[in-house]
This record gives sequence, structure tokens and C-alpha cells, in this order.
Amino acid sequence: MVHIYNSITRKKEEFVPLKEGQVSMYVCGPTVYNYIHIGNARPAIAFDTVRRYLEYKGYDVKYVSNFTDVDDKLIKAAQELNQTVPEVADRFIDAFFEDTGALNVKKATVHPRVMDHMPDIVDFIKVLIDKGHAYESNGDVYFKTRSFEDYGKLSHQSIDDLKVGARIETGDLKKDPLDFALWKKAKDGEINWDSPWGQGRPGWHIECSVMARQHLGDTIDIHAGGQDLTFPHHENEIAQSECMTDKTFANYWMHNGYINIDNTKMSKSLGNFILVHDIIKEIEPNVLRYFMISVHYRSPINYNRELVEAARSSLERIQDAYHQAKERLAKAVKDEIDEKVVTSIDDNVKLFEAHMDDDFNTANAITAWHELTGNLNKYLRQPSTSSVVLQKFIDVFDSYSDILGVTLNRQEVLLDEEIEKLIEERETARKNKDFTRADEIRDHLKDEGIVLEDTKDGVRFKRG
Repeated sequence: MVHIYNSITRKKEEFVPLKEGQVSMYVCGPTVYNYIHIGNARPAIAFDTVRRYLEYKGYDVKYVSNFTDVDDKLIKAAQELNQTVPEVADRFIDAFFEDTGALNVKKATVHPRVMDHMPDIVDFIKVLIDKGHAYESNGDVYFKTRSFEDYGKLSHQSIDDLKVGARIETGDLKKDPLDFALWKKAKDGEINWDSPWGQGRPGWHIECSVMARQHLGDTIDIHAGGQDLTFPHHENEIAQSECMTDKTFANYWMHNGYINIDNTKMSKSLGNFILVHDIIKEIEPNVLRYFMISVHYRSPINYNRELVEAARSSLERIQDAYHQAKERLAKAVKDEIDEKVVTSIDDNVKLFEAHMDDDFNTANAITAWHELTGNLNKYLRQPSTSSVVLQKFIDVFDSYSDILGVTLNRQEVLLDEEIEKLIEERETARKNKDFTRADEIRDHLKDEGIVLEDTKDGVRFKRG
């Protein structure tokens, strides 16, 4: 049984979806004014892994993740690039799919865009005004924060103690400093839409409430995002959604931890702001994903090259064992089955699932995978192996790979004809006992980034 740490109750709870066998899940997506940074990548990877495991458990998951394709940052970027806001959004949505695709993040069931939901947003705001939870002020529309008695229940703050935080703007047009914008009056030259309150565009918080409701219903199973969104964004979503529908907005709230860069909080002002688009030019995306899930999603994670290199080595240990098993499979004996080994594999699967059932603890699940890898390596050292047992190892490795979204095929650049000939020449030199030449070729290939491994099953190679 899956248990989830629910941010709103601050405890682990048994996961019971609204509909048996189905899961509705909404994950806040990026504002598409630039390439995504490593902080955006973490929730994309973390909640993709959650989705994958729920699907493994047999759930039909409807996964919705939005794009904020109009806001102040997009308007500024459009001005700087001399493009329209839709053109900027289209460009960086394409870049998002390219970067997250490299990280093996599955596309959402639906990726809604704010611009496609303007009538829905206007209708939602109308209801809030009619019910006395919002008011118009000189072309702007604000939500009456104090009209929602439970405001602060997600961030566990008393409304009387709250200070005006980031993205909550103060101004003379508000009745209360804590009120937040649902609709913003258009400024000269800005992109805008018609509304009963004049030309304008939506506030940041309203979009997710509207899109979650449109695609998943009044109440959803899981709402997720980065820890930084807890307040005010998710707090405001709850307030406006529950005032509009008079129903619970989401039953489970999940938030991933922050990312530090070399033990320092990532910040543009500090110059340690890293774009995924740049990282994956230097680091294999598969390794980056493995690094991200090597820490439990709720814990902070520290990014530096040494830790990523350690993750690469850790992943290669799993990959090497997997490929050796596949190589040995063709030579294995079919009728020699070691029941103790089979039982140990089954026990490992139970352990892996127990860790994932415990609030998707990928860090411990990876530890279980390494235990299985050790068992496989031990089995491979036996003179005779069973094809049935090897296939069972391979199938479980494939299953873990699919759940965690980490591929087991090493990223290798295809060898060109010159390197292939050098490998053949080295084999000939070894047969002729010309070990000096064989070593020269081996060293040359190493310089080219090709590491040769001499095994009893022949020469194997990988990228160094």
C-alpha cells in the first residue's frame, strides 16, 4: 500500500484515490520565458517518477502539468527578443520538451496553456465575485483573502501573522494587503484579452486552479510542485478553488525540496543559476536523472560535479552488471535453476517496492537495486549460470529502470571506422603476442574516450 507525505497534514497517509484504480495528478509546470533551470528539472523528474510508480502499481494516472505562457517575465522576454509573447512561449515550450525528453520525463497526459483557457478563467473569476470572494477595482480583480476562513492551512500560518510575501503585490487598489490579483488591467502595449472588467490578463495563481478543474475536476487526488510554491501560490490556489466550488481542492499535496549549488542556494544574483540546456551538453542526461533521484524528493539536494561523477560511477555499476547478464544469457544452461537465487530476487523486489511505497523513497530503492546488482555479480562469477535465472535478473533490472526512468543502455558514441580498425588490430597484436603494440592501441583508444575491458566473453568497451 502506497503512503504519501501530505504537506497539508504534515504526515504520511495511506493513499486512497477518489476513484478506484484511477489517479488524478496536477503538477505545476514552468513559466516558459527561457530554458528550464535545474530547479525546474527536479519536480519534473521527481513527480514523473511518482507517476511511473503509480502506473507500475496498476493505476491509470491522468497527469496534468501546465505551461504559464503569459506573465510579466514573458512580456519582458518578448520585448527583449523583439517577438510576440506567443512566439516566445512556443519557442521555450519546444525547448522544455527537448530538455525533459533528454531526462526521460514522460509527457503529461495534458499540457494545458494559460492562453487556451481565457474564457474559463474569466468565468471562474465571475463566480468568485458573485459569491463575494472577489472584487473589481479600477480594471483589476482581487481575491478577498480573509473571506476564506482556512487561509494558511497548507503553509501552516495564521492569516494574522502573515506578511506580504513574494508575488503578493501591495497597492492602493486593494482593500487588504493580503488580497491577491485574479485579473490584471492591461498596460499600454501589453498582450491582453477582453473581460467584463476591461482589457487585461490573469493573475498567476488563478491559472492553475482553472486548468486543474477543467482537466481533472473540482477535487483532485494529488497536487504537486516545488517547495517554493507552497506559499503563496498553492495557498492561494486552495483559497480560490475551495471558495469557488465549496469542495476540497486536492486530497494530497506533495512538494519537492530545494536544490543547492555547491552548498549554496541557487540564485541568479549569485551567478550559480544553471540551465538544463547547458548541463546536458556536458553531463549525460541519464546520469543527471539518476543523481536527482538518488536523494529523496522531499530532501534538499546539493549539486556539484563531484557528486554527479559519483552518481555516474554508481549507475555504471548497475549498467555493467546488466550488460554482462545479457551477454551471458546466450551461453547459459536452461535447466539449472538455483532456487535460493530466485528467492533472493523476489525478496529484493519486495524490498524495492516497500521503499517506493514509503512516500516514493527512491534513495532507498536505489540501495535495494545495488543489493540486487551485488547478487547478480556474485551469480555471474559462477562457472555455470541458468538462462531462467539470468532472464529473471534482467527482467527485474528492466522493471526498476522503467519505474525510476533511468535507462540501462550506456550513452556511447558510435565508433568510427578508424577506431573499429584499431580494436581489430589490437586483437591481432594480442594473438601474435605483440603486447607492446596492443598496449599502445589500448592507450590511444583511452585518449579517444574508449575504455576496453578484456573479459572471458571477449572485448567489451564503454565510454570513459
